[in-house]
Amino acid sequence: MRRASALLVALVTGWLLVGVVVAGPAAAHAVLVSTDPAEGARLDQAPERITLRFSEPVTLGAGYARLLHADGTVHVSTAAVDGDTLTITPRSPLPDDLGYLVTYRVVSADSHPISGAYSFVVGDAELVADGAAADPDTTDPAVAAALPASRWAGFAGLALAVGVPVLVLVCWPGGGGWASGRLRRLAVGGSVAVAVAAVVSFLLQGPYAAAAGLASVADPALLSATAASSAGWALLARAVLGVALAVLLRSAWRRGEPPSTGRLVSGGVLAAGLVISTAATGHPVAGPWPGLAVAVTVVHVAAMAIWLGGLAGLLAVVLRPEAPADDVATVLPPFSRLAFASVVALVVSGTVQSVREVESPTALFVTTYGWVLVAKLALVLAVLGAAGVSRVGVQQRLGVRRSPPGARRRVTAHAFASVGGAAPAAAEDGPAEMREHLQSVSAAEHLPALRRSVLVEFAVAAVILALSAVLVGTPPARSAVAEPVDVVLPLEGSAGASGSVQVSVDPARPGPNTLHVYLFDDTGRLTQPAAITVSLSEAAQEIGPLDVDLQPAGPGHYVGDGMSIPGAGTWTLAVSVRLDEFTATTARTEFPVR
Repeated sequence: MRRASALLVALVTGWLLVGVVVAGPAAAHAVLVSTDPAEGARLDQAPERITLRFSEPVTLGAGYARLLHADGTVHVSTAAVDGDTLTITPRSPLPDDLGYLVTYRVVSADSHPISGAYSFVVGDAELVADGAAADPDTTDPAVAAALPASRWAGFAGLALAVGVPVLVLVCWPGGGGWASGRLRRLAVGGSVAVAVAAVVSFLLQGPYAAAAGLASVADPALLSATAASSAGWALLARAVLGVALAVLLRSAWRRGEPPSTGRLVSGGVLAAGLVISTAATGHPVAGPWPGLAVAVTVVHVAAMAIWLGGLAGLLAVVLRPEAPADDVATVLPPFSRLAFASVVALVVSGTVQSVREVESPTALFVTTYGWVLVAKLALVLAVLGAAGVSRVGVQQRLGVRRSPPGARRRVTAHAFASVGGAAPAAAEDGPAEMREHLQSVSAAEHLPALRRSVLVEFAVAAVILALSAVLVGTPPARSAVAEPVDVVLPLEGSAGASGSVQVSVDPARPGPNTLHVYLFDDTGRLTQPAAITVSLSEAAQEIGPLDVDLQPAGPGHYVGDGMSIPGAGTWTLAVSVRLDEFTATTARTEFPVR
């Protein structure tokens, strides 16, 4: 287990060094990329449709896309999604001289909702403030608490449904575990928990996507929208598989003997289906490398289930005070090897997942996802220590340490004293019987210590499972670290506002960036200024102003290719425009750089 700890430290350290030295551009995660009309645009004629393009495919699902007048009245429209583009088509012409607000809440490929709003003007009117929308754009607190709880129950149930049967099949020769009522209840109960948690998550997905409360879990429209989504299908499949596995496991345990080959194959297929349906939803199916991400997550989920379910089976039956010493000596050595392999798989697959979802070491400490992941990593190191203590204890007390190839074998002679000078019966047996007897004696002697060590390991692993349930529902750090800036600002002069400027910064992170500046006159048309300058400053760090080199790229369009942002912080971008000899205007905006 010390090798697993060293492997984790080596992988994380290497990732940190690579992330610091070679920080590539972060992949956006279902963020709004562009709109037509643009945010803050002033149009002479009403548009026939409004389009919003995202960085990844989205679905409308249980969400909404609405067009509001300045007074909050909804303009009747139809909304449709095609890949990464959301289109809102008004059913009647938009009145002139009026401000409009577009509000939306769509669902990304990983089932997380994305909401926002922006405004534009047709004719002569004021822009509508984003707060004018009456629709809630935050998840209901009760729903936000219930979803992680249902995920945790599903993960825990999966560990019992898969890990307990694997413990009996792999680590209990002779099939003695199939006669245990405790193990049967754990495995069957875990399968039922998977099914129940899947149904609960299915019911909650609609309110989560629509920003509604728990009272709407039975809303037919929300249920229909969830059933039509890929996440909904995966949850329903998980529920069916959980029920089928519960029936199969209950039937197998009632016989009290190892199941037939047919039952083993059926159970393996159902267990694999549960693991895949758990892994093929959420973050793995969105973002870069989805195929690799799903495969890695399958390994991660399977290793978690085998390890944590096995620990639960040990605590429930094998390490109980009244457990036969022979069972302890029989089960612990093979499980120690199985647990070691599972932990190594967890460490490697978890590191790959972290690199994909975080991408930059900086994101570990500036995002919610990153901080939860840091807490999980700290607990993983703690549980590796507890697992190491358990493994060393099994090796030393039950004699499972293997000699290196070619090493000379050593035989330890044990002497027993007994009342009346009678030698123990085991001394008359052969070497194999003697070894088994000594293992049983050692197991009985050290059972309390082994149980305490495994109990600590299991308790910390259960907390890690809870943090995993939170991470599944938290947008990845890469989506919060590098969000391109795209904003339209009014140009202010001594005589008031005169025209506007559209500024875009991509990817808005330390290092080289691309700046686009578009200048518009009062009528919303591109205009050519007499002079224009752009500067960057970071007040908290007393950096700047830093002048940005601009190159003309067309009428009213300027590009700052390779604009350098020295480091993370809250940066201010200032645009100064001289329209003629007597008229100067300015605009400024702040944006985070992570």
